[in-house]
Amino acid sequence: MKKLIKRILWVLLIVVILLLGWYAWPRLPIITAFAAKGMCSSVFLADKTPDRVSQEDLSFFPISLAKCEIDYEEKSVTAKVLGLAKRKAIFREGLGAVILLEKAEDELMAQSFRLPDPGYSQDTIAWPLGDVLPDTLPEGVDYDKLHSILQEALDDPGKEPFKKTLGVAVVYKDALIGENYLGGYDAWTKFHGWSMTKSVTGAMAGALVKEGRMDIRGTTGLPEWQGDERKHITIEHILHMSSGLEWVENYFTISEATVMLMQSDDMFSSVTSCPLEHGPGSIWNYSSGDANLLSGLLRRAIGNEKEYLGYPYTRLFHRIGMLNTVVETDASGLFVASSYSYGSTRYWALFGLLFLNNGIFEGDTVLHPGWVDYMRTPAPASEGKNAATF
Repeated sequence: MKKLIKRILWVLLIVVILLLGWYAWPRLPIITAFAAKGMCSSVFLADKTPDRVSQEDLSFFPISLAKCEIDYEEKSVTAKVLGLAKRKAIFREGLGAVILLEKAEDELMAQSFRLPDPGYSQDTIAWPLGDVLPDTLPEGVDYDKLHSILQEALDDPGKEPFKKTLGVAVVYKDALIGENYLGGYDAWTKFHGWSMTKSVTGAMAGALVKEGRMDIRGTTGLPEWQGDERKHITIEHILHMSSGLEWVENYFTISEATVMLMQSDDMFSSVTSCPLEHGPGSIWNYSSGDANLLSGLLRRAIGNEKEYLGYPYTRLFHRIGMLNTVVETDASGLFVASSYSYGSTRYWALFGLLFLNNGIFEGDTVLHPGWVDYMRTPAPASEGKNAATF
């Protein structure tokens, strides 16, 4: 009887191991890709220390299982889980970090882009376009209470992270009236913008519309969609996150989102290959795929690679003082418009200020006020719950 029980236990153990392997093995490359990419961007683009990246950006399960090795000379990061599922990310000047997948490593290493010169220095220009802050602050604010709130927003030094806030900036009547940062960070520290990048993409679309270079009411015109119902998807459907494409936004398993971000050299093609699940415009579905689909359509509308890579800087960031901001591309040169931007808290506040002032920044009409209203208006298929453009 004891031998039988022992055999049964061994069989059960083997079954459990096989099941764990069946479930975990396909997911390990996603874990290591996420870790390698996150560490590479944070170290070489945001200038964060590896320890802080591990504590603040990669500390959640299962990403915390990955161990990263950094090559400072090569500017690359390799991640593994228990020595398995190796993934490597490479940093490219002006383009950010990218995961090494199908494209040759030397080809990725050779990629770079010289960010456009803004033509001015913020050191000598008054806020909000520059960094020179006024000697006096607006009246009507309880600054003692504001200071208390700014302090309470951050975890106390030496305490177990709970709030995990890295930086806070407060703007009132177009003035920066308060900011606070976790130890060692400051107004120029770049943080991962994640889905705030979607709003940048929406603004870029609005700029092209203002220039008469994009008609959002028109269909995408993608050749690969002309043989099926996807040919009816309009740019506006995509702006509304109502394209109808099959899409699951889940980062803890194998989904369209993780396949696109962690397993694709060409994220635009990854999305265009998705089948239609719902009629275009009928269902609202939060989709990073729609954001990167829009990024590819912006690229086509611009029609010039150098202009496309410089567009968010010359058309948007430089005009509102967001000089400490970078949007990363995938291996194909596509802006990862869903997720991969890095910028400092103070300059994200400028982006908010642009929208607060209806697209006008210091007298410069960066975005048409009508487009700002459009971005604030709930998408029709969302039943009044979600803004039209990201």
